Amino acid sequence: MKKYTSIDLFSGAGGMSEGLRQAHFKTKLAFEIDPTASATYKLNHPETFVFTQDIRTIDLDDVRRKLRSKPLHLLAGCPPCQGFSSIRRLNRNRPVEDERNSLINEYVRFVDALDPYTIMLENVPGLAMSEEFHKAVQHLRKRYNIDCQIVNVRDYGVPQSRKRLVMVGSRLAPIQVAPPTKIKSTVRDIIGGLPTPEESNDSVHQILPHHIARIQQLISQIPHNGGSLRDLGDEWQLTCHRASNVGFNDVYGRLRWDDYSTTITGGCLNPSKGRFLHPEQNRCISAREASMLQTFPETYFFPTDVAKTKVALMIGNALPPLFCKIQAENIREHLKRHLNLE
Repeated sequence: MKKYTSIDLFSGAGGMSEGLRQAHFKTKLAFEIDPTASATYKLNHPETFVFTQDIRTIDLDDVRRKLRSKPLHLLAGCPPCQGFSSIRRLNRNRPVEDERNSLINEYVRFVDALDPYTIMLENVPGLAMSEEFHKAVQHLRKRYNIDCQIVNVRDYGVPQSRKRLVMVGSRLAPIQVAPPTKIKSTVRDIIGGLPTPEESNDSVHQILPHHIARIQQLISQIPHNGGSLRDLGDEWQLTCHRASNVGFNDVYGRLRWDDYSTTITGGCLNPSKGRFLHPEQNRCISAREASMLQTFPETYFFPTDVAKTKVALMIGNALPPLFCKIQAENIREHLKRHLNLE
């Protein structure tokens, strides 16, 4: 099967590229500013050349030389617009001021310079309220047929509730975001067969937090399969969460076996950050379990010699590979129809 060429901007640990690989795209170049995420990417995608630097400093002539004048079938990316995430905004409509909010302009710069046949952008739904995003779409529409939709990855077989803004574009013909597959995958389907971390030889499965005695006792009291701190008496409530108007009902919550996971975030290895407790074992989910709920392969490499918070951030910031695969397969079929290359 012919492999179409792609570029992954803001690649992180490689969730997008893993999905592209599974959809038979060959990612020639990736761009990631964080050294730890870049090193993780390289170990999982050794065939890709990675620029480990601020994308704003990239000389596009260097990029063209790396491509060697070969056609670029897809330019994909997820600009890190943290100011638009619901967590940072506390669910308010107004975005948080963050210099990274303007990085979508770099995405547009690459599109203009490299002229790919198709483009794909994924991000948090809050990006849709951004003036920069609307200006970018208006600019891209001059050359590309554009479709933008907000979807939930759980409707595409990902065992996690996670809303995403998806933009796809083509300069060949009209194109749309891939429709939902309506396949449901649950927490049990994905991690139900894993051994306990203590019984596992997988070092990534052994990355999880260890708590002081009081917190460990609290965790042991929380009902299995979906219970949370709210199920315990007042004596167990954290002082900062006692007020009736505090909306942190998922802290120290357990996942439910036969349902989707809540959104896997950069706090996924800290049960005080959300519903990240194992459905029945008295512990937080492990890094391996979190990555598999993001639909990374069980063998995907994550470093064990860095802080757990860094590993959690890489996993939580990643795009779910399965979701990216489905979107990329949709684009692949579009390219196949309109370029007649297969």
